Amino acid sequence: MNIIWMALQGTGFAFLMTTLGAALVFLFRKEMKESVQRVMLGFAAGVMIAASVWSLLIPAIEQAEEAGMIGWMPAAGGFLLGGAFLMFMDKLIPHLHVGAAETEGMHASLKRTTLMVFAVTLHNIPEGMAMGISFANSALQGGGFADYAPAFALAIGIGIQNFPEGAAISLPLRKEGIKAWKSFLCGSLSGIVEPVFGVITVLMAGFLAPAMPWLLSFAAGAMIYVVVEELIPEAHLGEHSHAGTIGVMAGFLVMMILDVALG
Repeated sequence: MNIIWMALQGTGFAFLMTTLGAALVFLFRKEMKESVQRVMLGFAAGVMIAASVWSLLIPAIEQAEEAGMIGWMPAAGGFLLGGAFLMFMDKLIPHLHVGAAETEGMHASLKRTTLMVFAVTLHNIPEGMAMGISFANSALQGGGFADYAPAFALAIGIGIQNFPEGAAISLPLRKEGIKAWKSFLCGSLSGIVEPVFGVITVLMAGFLAPAMPWLLSFAAGAMIYVVVEELIPEAHLGEHSHAGTIGVMAGFLVMMILDVALG
């Protein structure tokens, strides 16, 4: 099977779900209720945590051990590098989180709406990388239809949590006074980095096959960084938010079932 085509299908589904979520701006003019936002953000965090463990870290450890290495070493090393990479990107790229007053990253004279789109785009980069690495790993395992099942499970899980993410960018932009069609376009395009980085990662992984355990855990570290740095604080889980906590547990459960059932 053509690995690029397979990766485009998986990452394309995730991008489509972001677009469908952004389209909610045509149905609702007001921002989502805070409790709904907490559930959705918590759900996204749960999906990413489960995906990092079942789809990325566990395969990284297993493959390292099969290659005669100490399983936890490349998993731990790649995990730390992934977190460090996202921390660097967080400091480098100017962005503004929804509801925040101050811009993060390097100073740039950009519109508030542009900075808000950058924030979600930065969040989506590790998701695209994770899917790309997962598809590349599936190809190395044989490339048969069954070998791609774990990668598609990851793409489905990320796609599901991308739906509320699309709405989370388009609805606030609409509230800021941006026209509905432009808010939709911004929300949709924030997810385009997933197929782009997914395919780039697949192409790079082809030359770095021996380092696959490092690459898998690198993607896991990047995703966990996003969860801890952005999703959990934005879900206000520190305020004993039952809605956010339920969202995390539901997202974790859905992603775990997808990975085990399809993997």
